[in-house]
Amino acid sequence: MNPNIKLSQHTAILLERARRFNITDAVLLACITTGDTVPLQVAAAQYYSYDEFVIYARVHHERLEDAVRYGYQMKFNTPGGVQLWLQERFGLEPKVDFEVFTGRLEQVRLNNEQLRLLGATLADNWVIIEQGNLVDRELLKSDSSDADIRSAAAGELRTLTLVIRSELAAVYQK
Repeated sequence: MNPNIKLSQHTAILLERARRFNITDAVLLACITTGDTVPLQVAAAQYYSYDEFVIYARVHHERLEDAVRYGYQMKFNTPGGVQLWLQERFGLEPKVDFEVFTGRLEQVRLNNEQLRLLGATLADNWVIIEQGNLVDRELLKSDSSDADIRSAAAGELRTLTLVIRSELAAVYQK
């Protein structure tokens, strides 16, 4: 992941949705280069239009090609946006795979690789908590971080709480 490549939450959700619909990075890159979003229409739905996908990225100076190649970090996340991103990226459903509260998501279960990706991608206005401790997102960025973060067996799921930074004090008071 490259934290220097920033995407809007909406662009990131559309990107992950396209990937969920098995649109390869090669096809995504071709769409970005040509501006032809027809191959992306398979992932379109009521709230997911790809008509302005490439144009929006260009107008807002989003490095969409680099984001596809090297990863990205979202500029800002809303609670609903985090839920949608988790759904599109990992197939997790709100109220099924995690609990939703004001300003936070609880019982989010991810393996180490998913946690690394989340830590690199989630906007800085959110924090990740595991077993009452803040997860150091800088440690997640290192490939050798398995020794630094609580070890989990391959495939073992970790239970996390995701909190908007401004709500952190309220969560710890409970």
